[in-house]
Amino acid sequence: MTDARRVLVLNSGSSSLKYQLLDMRDRSRLATGLVERIGESASRLVHTPLTGDGKPRERAGRIADHEEALNAAAEELAADGLGLDSPELAAIGHRVVHGGLRFSEPAVITDEVLQEIERLVPVAPLHNPANITGIRTARALRPDLPQVAVFDTAFHTTMPEYAARYAIDVETADAHRIRRYGFHGTSHAYVSRRTAELLGRPVEDVNVIVLHLGNGASASAVAGGRCVDTSMGLTPLEGLVMGTRSGDIDPAVTFHLQRVAGMSTDEIDVLLNKRSGLTGLCGDNDMREIRRRVDEGDERAALAFDVYIHRLKKYVGAYAAVLGRVDAVVFTAGVGENSAPVREAALAGMQLFGLAVDADRNAVRSAEPRLISPDDARVAVAVVPTDEELEIAGQTFALVHN
Repeated sequence: MTDARRVLVLNSGSSSLKYQLLDMRDRSRLATGLVERIGESASRLVHTPLTGDGKPRERAGRIADHEEALNAAAEELAADGLGLDSPELAAIGHRVVHGGLRFSEPAVITDEVLQEIERLVPVAPLHNPANITGIRTARALRPDLPQVAVFDTAFHTTMPEYAARYAIDVETADAHRIRRYGFHGTSHAYVSRRTAELLGRPVEDVNVIVLHLGNGASASAVAGGRCVDTSMGLTPLEGLVMGTRSGDIDPAVTFHLQRVAGMSTDEIDVLLNKRSGLTGLCGDNDMREIRRRVDEGDERAALAFDVYIHRLKKYVGAYAAVLGRVDAVVFTAGVGENSAPVREAALAGMQLFGLAVDADRNAVRSAEPRLISPDDARVAVAVVPTDEELEIAGQTFALVHN
């Protein structure tokens, strides 16, 4: 057992690197940072120490690759006395989007683990390659330090087979790893557990519907701390209406666009992932702007909002049926935590399910977990800010500190 208590969390994107350094003694943040536009002439690093004066520092200029980005972040951390060579650093935790069926728990990264993450690239071509780059870079910088992969899909591996299977030929599905994996798992795990704490009940006794509503959005049905269904599937495209993604759609739409519009597979991919959702419906993916337009009488914005809410209601109702008993519906992530109109509209008219929102409580803005349902509501409605970095750090530290 080591006395080191700090964990560096890395989230490596295709052209970005987000990082946070946390002290697991009190689960506090020591520093955060973002390197963006890696590989471009206009690269930028913003580093914010959360000790001392706490003033952000920025450096601009080309950052060629992820190795240079991580080295630049390490320099900023060292300037605050938080260098990566510190004996206080216990491990580096990496967000990895896709762990397939192999990884239902976080894993200490070995060459074998890294090879398996690479084998999953065909089912996560936009995310796993960037995650792998971050892992390789960090391992080269600190080869002596434990490094842990925490998977977005892991929390959803508890789904029963009937919820995870698509109704297509089994041999074809198995040969190409086609099934429902789900994403945002670290958020759903953290929020469902924090909701049980908010209710003052053991997590094993609580059934929760979690609505993670950001630019990407997903819902989950969690029974006793275990995911039994979730809205995203083989990819993050399935499910709720999102900022730029369509969510659920008749798969024959793709064939129709190929035959009638002459669109290629790549063009349809871009349409459904980047030109659909709220953006496709009204040209905006920022819920604040959409609500402003709705209030001004904009019909396209009103339609986009109504489509978004309709899909949310369908999933809440479906997951109430899946769970049988619902103890709480909880909103999280950027839209879920900050948009009172979305929360109100999503549960409006659902008194039959025991769901109601108190208008005054819903209007309060707070960074703390809170109930927004009336005192006499049969089902609690909550807002619980998510903290995926803390969840990754916690899972990483628990794995290496034994």
